[in-house]
Amino acid sequence: MTTGVSALPLPRWEEPVVVVEPPGDEPGAWAGAPSTIVADGWVYLAYRLRLPIGEGRGIANVVARSRDGLTFETVAEVGKDRFGAESLERPALTRTGDGKWRLYVSAATPGTKHWRVDLLEASSVEELAEATPRTVLPGDDTVGVKDPVLHHDEFGWHLWASVHPLESWDDADRMTTEYATSPDGVHWTWRGTALAPRPGEWDARGVRVSSVRVDGDEITVAYDGRATAGENWEERTGIARGKRLADGSFGELTAIDGPVGSPHPPYGLRYLSLVTLPGGGERIYYEATRADGAHDLRTELA
Repeated sequence: MTTGVSALPLPRWEEPVVVVEPPGDEPGAWAGAPSTIVADGWVYLAYRLRLPIGEGRGIANVVARSRDGLTFETVAEVGKDRFGAESLERPALTRTGDGKWRLYVSAATPGTKHWRVDLLEASSVEELAEATPRTVLPGDDTVGVKDPVLHHDEFGWHLWASVHPLESWDDADRMTTEYATSPDGVHWTWRGTALAPRPGEWDARGVRVSSVRVDGDEITVAYDGRATAGENWEERTGIARGKRLADGSFGELTAIDGPVGSPHPPYGLRYLSLVTLPGGGERIYYEATRADGAHDLRTELA
């Protein structure tokens, strides 16, 4: 249930369009985890394809483009073997001020619950498929890091990432959103927790920022949340807000709205990504549970 006070649009589930079908029709088969930007009159969409546990998990990250934001053509694809990964999670697509393309890829270390983030960089979006990965957010023995969201402005690069504790195998699904800054988008300095779970609330087990809108000194984010370990992979979406600090960085976020979920049990609706269309207006893209338990990638006009 939502309060209707957010400045960032939430899905209404009113005539959403499926833009990517999952690679299967059973729970654990997903198309989603979108990251969207606009460049040169195109809407670019990066997303993840996943099979159930035991059948491959996160098998690939795909980059596609569209003129209308509805019909996409694939321009680059990378598989998990490129990263020596057991699974891939949400990619983050961006473009630098000098025109280079970057894809930040979340890669799972085989046999563990550790995650890291690798960077692919190329002069064209098509060349991302052949770029050499380099690790930019390694995590360590105590935490895994994945699902970065990026923003670049006159104060530098900003990043919000999902961080998971690794002290206990059974608790590694817990997550906070941590905030980092960088002069170049490659070398990062962690600045602290941006958003944390709230005991007793719908997001008590974990929170993950998925989209960021900056308006002057105000920041509004969409984020995924879950109340229990059983809701892992079926998070719902909420909204949080914060402010820019005197040094140009961003402070802690406060939850204000949510959750919104799919109408189909177990109600997953996550990884919301917002984009302003080349001709005006906005679209939201998100991953949602459908009636058979698989997840597809959908879009709605905001």
